[in-house]
Amino acid sequence: MSNFTPYSPKHRSGFIVSTLVIVLLLTLVVLAFYAVYLNTTVIKKFESRRWDIPATLYSRPLPLYQGASLSADELESWLKLLNYSKSSSNKTGHYQNTGNRYRIYLRSFDYGDNDIQAEQLVELVFENNTITKLLSSAANTRGMVRLEPVKIGGIYPKNNEDRKLIDKNSTPQEFIDALIATEDRNFYKHYGLSLRGISRAMLANLLGKPTQGGSTITQQLIKNFYLNSDRTLKRKINEAIMAVLLEARYDKDEILLAYLNEINLGQNGNRSVNGFAIAAEFYFNKPLSELSLEQYALLVGIAKGPSYYNPRNNPERALARRNIVLNNMLVTGKINEQRYQEAIKRPLGVVKTPTIARPRFPDFVDAVQRELNSYYRQDDLQNRGLRIISTLNPLAQQAADTAMQTQLDKLRKHSDATKTLQGAIVSANPATGELVALVGSGSQFTGFNRAIDAKRQVGSLLKPAIYLTALQSGNYNLSTPVNDSPVSYNNGNRPWTPKNYGGTSYGSVPLITALANSYNQAAVNTGMQLGLDNFLTQMSNLSITSQITPYPSVLLGAVDLSPMQVLGMYQIFANGGAYTPIHTINAVIDDKGRVLQRTQNKQQFRASPEAVYLLNYGLQEVVRTGTAKSANAISGNLGLAGKTGTTNDNRDAWFAGYSGNYVSVVWVGRDDNKPIGLTGGQGALPIWTDYMNRLTLTAVNLPLPAGVSWRWLDGNLGLPTQANCPNAVWLPVIDSYLPYQTVDCTDASPTTSMPDEMINEDNFDDMDADDGEPILWEEQISTDETPTW
Repeated sequence: MSNFTPYSPKHRSGFIVSTLVIVLLLTLVVLAFYAVYLNTTVIKKFESRRWDIPATLYSRPLPLYQGASLSADELESWLKLLNYSKSSSNKTGHYQNTGNRYRIYLRSFDYGDNDIQAEQLVELVFENNTITKLLSSAANTRGMVRLEPVKIGGIYPKNNEDRKLIDKNSTPQEFIDALIATEDRNFYKHYGLSLRGISRAMLANLLGKPTQGGSTITQQLIKNFYLNSDRTLKRKINEAIMAVLLEARYDKDEILLAYLNEINLGQNGNRSVNGFAIAAEFYFNKPLSELSLEQYALLVGIAKGPSYYNPRNNPERALARRNIVLNNMLVTGKINEQRYQEAIKRPLGVVKTPTIARPRFPDFVDAVQRELNSYYRQDDLQNRGLRIISTLNPLAQQAADTAMQTQLDKLRKHSDATKTLQGAIVSANPATGELVALVGSGSQFTGFNRAIDAKRQVGSLLKPAIYLTALQSGNYNLSTPVNDSPVSYNNGNRPWTPKNYGGTSYGSVPLITALANSYNQAAVNTGMQLGLDNFLTQMSNLSITSQITPYPSVLLGAVDLSPMQVLGMYQIFANGGAYTPIHTINAVIDDKGRVLQRTQNKQQFRASPEAVYLLNYGLQEVVRTGTAKSANAISGNLGLAGKTGTTNDNRDAWFAGYSGNYVSVVWVGRDDNKPIGLTGGQGALPIWTDYMNRLTLTAVNLPLPAGVSWRWLDGNLGLPTQANCPNAVWLPVIDSYLPYQTVDCTDASPTTSMPDEMINEDNFDDMDADDGEPILWEEQISTDETPTW
C-alpha cells in the first residue's frame, strides 16, 4: 500500500493560486524597481533640464540722446531691422510718428551685470538730422536710452536645434489659454493622465476611426523630452508611468514651462525649431509677447503636426486648424463671440522669409565667429546660451552691402575682364578699432571671406609708410624735394627700373606732390635712400606682421595683404599714430546675465603723432587734388584722406581712406587674379565713395601735436619762406626738424638763420636722408572704462 496521499483538485488549485500570488508579487517588485528606475530618470533629467541653447550674435545697440547725430530715416531703418511695427498699439515693439516726432515702445534688453534696460515709452524729436528732444517713461540718470541690438545670427548645437527659453513671467496668459483649451483642458486637474482622453482614443482606434490623441500635456512632454515617437506598447506604458511620476514630483507650472520650451514646432533648413519663443520669431519675426490672439492660436495649432500644419506649405490646413483653436477658446469662455469673429477673419500673417532663417550679415558673422574661436571652446559657443554683443553697426553694414552691389554691377559692365569682378569692404571706428561693417563675399556666403582670406598685392597703399618714415627721420617735410627720375635697382638679382603710371618722369618734386599723385619713382627712390630695413621696421610698427622679402619692389606694394590687414595700418593714420586692434566683439554675456568678456579700449602709439599729422595732410591732398579727387563728390568740408592702390597689369584695385569717424578699405579684383583693366581710382574708389556717402560722417580733425606748427614753406625747396613769396605754401612742420635755411623772395637763393659757426658744408651733408632712423613709438594708453556704444 502506497504511503503517498493522492493529489486532489483542491491541492492543484491551491498551488496555482500560490504561484499566481508569487508571480504577482514578483511582478509588483519588478514594477516597483522599474518605477524607481523611471523615477530616477525623470528626476535626473528634469532637475538638470539643461537644453543645448545656441549662442546669439547681436549688433551693437543704437544710443539715443539729445544732440545725437541721427536722421529719421536711420531710426526707421533700425526699427525695421528690429521688426518694430508702425501702428497705434501701445505694446512693446510698436511705434508711431507724426512729422519729426517719434513715440517708440522699447523692448527690454539685458546688457549683462544687472545693466537691464526696462520696457519703456520713449519720445524723441528730430531737427536737421539731430535728436533735439528726448523723453522717457522710465527713470534715467544717463540721459540716454538704447535701441536694442539687432540679432544677426547664431552658433548652433551639433544636434541642430534652435531654441530660445522663456520663463513664466514672459509667457502671455492669452497664449496659455489657447494652449490649455486645445491640448489639455483638464491640465490643472489631472495627475498626468486623462482617463477620458485615453478611453476616447482607444474607442476610436477599435472602431477604425481616425487616430485620436489621448495624451495630456505632461505625456507630450515625456514623449518629447525623454522618449521618442515610436507607436509601441512599451513606449506608451513608459509614457504613462513617467507622466504620473513627473506630476507627483513637480508642480504644474514647471511642467508647462518645460513643455513650452521643448516642443518641436517646425524646421528651419537643417535646424529644428524648438519651443514657442523661437517659433514666434520663425513664423512672425516677433517675440511671443508681441503676438496677437490669432497668432497665438496658429502657434498652438501647429503643435499638433508642424509638418502637416506648416502655414507656409499648407496655408489652408493651418488656417482651419487655427480657427479650431479659436473656437476652443470660445467654447471654454476664454474669448467672447466678438473677438472670435474678428480673429477668424484675419489672415495667417506669417512672414515669407523669417529673419532667423539665415545670418543677416554672414560675412560679418563669420568674422565674429573667428574672433570668438580664439577665446572660447566650440562646445561652449554652441550649447551655453551665450549672448555676444558685436561691434557691427547695421546701418553702416547696409550701406556697405548696397554700395558694393550697386557699383559692382556698373563695373562688371565695363569690359569682358570685369564680368566676374569681386570686391571687399572693411570699415571701422578709427578711435576704438571697432569693426562696423564688412563685405567679403557675394550674396551667398560660401566660407571664403575675401575681406579676411584674400591676400593680394596692395600697390601704392604702402607709399604712405615710405613718406611717414621720411617725415619721422627729420630730414624731410611735406615740401622737401624728392627725386622722381628713373633709377635702376637690384631686385632679387635682377635689374629693376620702376616707372610711373603713364611713363612720364617729373624730376625733382615736393614730397606732398609725389604722394598726392602717387609717383612710383619718387616713392622708390625715397624709400631706398632711407633704407629697406627702415621701411620693413615701419611696416611692422604699422601692424603688418606678414613676412616681407626685402626687395626694392616691396616699396611699390609687391606684398600680399588682406583688406583687414590694410585696415589695421590705415587705422593708425586715422587715429593720429595710435594703434587700437581691430575687433568685432564688445561684450559676451552668459545665460545667467554675467559679463564674461568686455573689450577695453587700449591704444599704443606706433608712429610719431607729429609725423602722422603731416602725413595726414598729405593724404588729404590725395583727395583734394590727387588720384582720389573724385571723392570730393562727398558733400561737406570733411577733409577726407586716403590713398589709391593699383598693382601690376591692373590686377587689383584698392582704396583706403577715412573721415573723422570711419576708416574704410575697398578692394576690387578677380578671384583668378587676372587683370581687370581698372586702377584704384577707377575700380575701388567709386565703391568707397558710394559707401561713405551713405553714412553720417564727421570731419577729419587730428589734434595738433605739441611741437608741430604751421609755417610758410617754399613749395619747391622745403625751406621756410615768407607769405608773399611766389612759391610759398602754408604747411604743418615739425618744429625741431625745421631747416635753418630760409628763402627770401627778394633773392632766388636760399639764406640761413643759423649761427655763423654752424654754417659749413658738413652741416648740410648731415641732412641727407641716409641718416634717418624710423622712430619706434611704444607709449601705452589704456583705459578701464566700459566702451560706450
